[in-house]
Amino acid sequence: MRNRIRELRTEKGMTQEQLAKIVGVRRETIVFLEQGKYNPSLLLAHNVARALSSTIDKIFLFER
Repeated sequence: MRNRIRELRTEKGMTQEQLAKIVGVRRETIVFLEQGKYNPSLLLAHNVARALSSTIDKIFLFER
């Protein structure tokens, strides 16, 4: 699964630390999400999307 977290986060001028604080996780979790090394729970995906003023389907790109 690919994602656009880094792209959308930088467009908003937000650091990994700031995003992590907003969604209630450690910065390392954001790093792993951006690198595609961690698949988030539905709740975390929702919180990330909300923090980035987007939707889950616009951030997380599911490939077959």
